[in-house]
Amino acid sequence: MARGNRSDQGAEPTDWVTRAADDAIRHAGIGEGEDRLITCASGASPSGPIHLGNLREFLTPHLVAEEIRRRGLRVRHLHSWDDFDRFRKVPAGVPASWAEHIGRPLSAVPDPWECHESWAEHFKAPLRAALAEMGVEMEEVSQTERYRAGAYTEQVLHAIRHRDTIEEVLAKHRTKKAEPVAENDQEAAALADSVAEADEPAGSGSLARFPYKPYCRECGRDTVDVTAYDDETTDLAYTCASCGFSGVTNVATQHEGKLVWKVDWPMRWSVEGVDFEPGGLDHSTPGSSYTVGKELVKRVFDFRAPSYVAYAFVGFAGMQKMSSSAGGVPTAADALKVLEAPILRWLYARRQPKQAFNIDFGAEVVRLYDEWDSLGRKAADPAKRDAQVLAFERASATAAAGTLPTPPVVVPFRLLSSVADVTAGSAELISGIVDRAGYAHDSVEDLQPRLGRAMTWTAEFVPAEDRTTVREEPDAERLANLSEDEQRWLAQLLDRLPAELDVDDTTALVYGVPKLARGLALDDAPTDEVKADQKAFFRLLYELLVGAERGPRLPTLFLALGSDRIRRLLTPSA
Repeated sequence: MARGNRSDQGAEPTDWVTRAADDAIRHAGIGEGEDRLITCASGASPSGPIHLGNLREFLTPHLVAEEIRRRGLRVRHLHSWDDFDRFRKVPAGVPASWAEHIGRPLSAVPDPWECHESWAEHFKAPLRAALAEMGVEMEEVSQTERYRAGAYTEQVLHAIRHRDTIEEVLAKHRTKKAEPVAENDQEAAALADSVAEADEPAGSGSLARFPYKPYCRECGRDTVDVTAYDDETTDLAYTCASCGFSGVTNVATQHEGKLVWKVDWPMRWSVEGVDFEPGGLDHSTPGSSYTVGKELVKRVFDFRAPSYVAYAFVGFAGMQKMSSSAGGVPTAADALKVLEAPILRWLYARRQPKQAFNIDFGAEVVRLYDEWDSLGRKAADPAKRDAQVLAFERASATAAAGTLPTPPVVVPFRLLSSVADVTAGSAELISGIVDRAGYAHDSVEDLQPRLGRAMTWTAEFVPAEDRTTVREEPDAERLANLSEDEQRWLAQLLDRLPAELDVDDTTALVYGVPKLARGLALDDAPTDEVKADQKAFFRLLYELLVGAERGPRLPTLFLALGSDRIRRLLTPSA
């Protein structure tokens, strides 16, 4: 594929990823014949579950990097784990005793579940596994390791020497702060939480808002007050408000702290050579991290801010605002229980980053699979390639992983979930019914990974009141009180019901019984009277088979139950 901007590639469809890649390449200033590595960056604090809102931070640079890679340019997705950030609060479900760790780096807080070496690693691990399943590869950086190793020492000292300039910029932007604009209450709450992460004072008096804050050598917390700093020796004196310890750390040789966030971010842009990085809307308002960082990176670190895309929040239907430090929020791993990896990628690829949306694990999942399958059929026709198909392609494959796992035999999710519901989740039984429904396959594996998703969704995400419970015994009372029309319908059905059912004949019979009762043929067009009879007949069948007014599609239900069981449940006693 040709190098450079895709605008020279004829009728190739474009989308937000195309435009972001164009901007990143242009921003990087790569000339003809140059081979410089383009860096697309992301960052996240592993303070809690990496939820579906956070996932946009990972997928946005991934998709842009993939597009750049498609053009034959060298690119990397660099992800910074902000595990040197402070532990801010004890979430629900964690022992109250963990409050003693508030103020310590996330990488230094023990894992209360005792399955990882630290709090930070506990929440990194499941996200890593989910990203691998989604084909996302990235170069990971631990900020704890970088700071502790002295990788930023030169930049930290430089920032301290220019602390007056930093304070001038921060002070100017403090006066420009505007109220964050949110689409809904969830976003407003999230924005408020994020704004609270502002540059916190690290000292008092002439050292107020010192740009570097050490962790206390005695208790490990960042609850320190900088009391003195010597520019020549780089000795920094502090007193800890938590334990009362007073000490001195040498910034040049003892790597015990970090720059405050609004200085740390632009510093990393300059060190890592970042060309593109997204950020939440909370980082994009006046006085927020990106607007401040753009000026600081130029005036203090002699670098330019990366090309930037602001993204909106992703919510979850029926839940409160996603807070990564609270439990019970849906994560990528949760979503992958019911969504194939390409479909989860597609939810993010198909929307402009600034478009907020909700992910609903209820009945919407069935519609989502239908839409995905329809798009797949469209993508198979080269003449129909457009922006929608381009999003499908971005979701379906990556340069490193190739085509992501999809079932060799594509069966509609609504059919799989309906059969899983009726059969109580027997994979082999589902396989047999699906085969009779017209989707021939050699083994259960031909239906994976979708079959597993459908079984999980039916078992874990469909409310009990919406589950289908097939009657164990006939409803003798209802069968004894059938109307004349109902008797006629059941007689016509049972008289023509074959021992072996297939989906086409069963569908024709179920819809055709009311036609037969009115003297029409099975393949005749239904009259208005027949349509009304069909509705009443369907209600009767659901009532007698599953004790409800509705359920799975009747042909699916018939195939799942089999001819003998249907006869037993629909036959009045003699």
